[in-house]
Amino acid sequence: MATRKAKSGAAAAVEHLRERGLRYPGASLKSPWPGHADLAVDDKTFAYLSAPGDPPHVSFKLPVSHPLALSLPGAEPTPYGLGKSGWVSLSLDAALPPVAQLEAWLDESYRAQAKKKRLAELDAGASAGARRPASERSGGRQRRRAR
Repeated sequence: MATRKAKSGAAAAVEHLRERGLRYPGASLKSPWPGHADLAVDDKTFAYLSAPGDPPHVSFKLPVSHPLALSLPGAEPTPYGLGKSGWVSLSLDAALPPVAQLEAWLDESYRAQAKKKRLAELDAGASAGARRPASERSGGRQRRRAR
């Protein structure tokens, strides 16, 4: 009987970020070179993510929270001059931040790279979901009151 190797928590986190990132307006996968399965919005990369099977790492553009991200073990300014523009790379084998923190950084990076049109789409979708009654968001129907 063949056994499947279980994904590490870090590898699962990278896969979760990739799936979540594809939900952003205009987001797509971009693989400019081997070992990457990155996320882009309108062909502009907003997250560099390791490919499945490679050591788990991520890079985000963090104009606001880069000092916090750089304080973590395994974090460094992204090479090739990107660190000067606020890009931070994290080796997730060194330390795995909470997934909620990684999601927040994914969102910050998307917002730093996306055009205003895409940000308006994102914000309109978020506020539309917040305005709809809970019964509609879950797929249920609201009952009408008898007068």
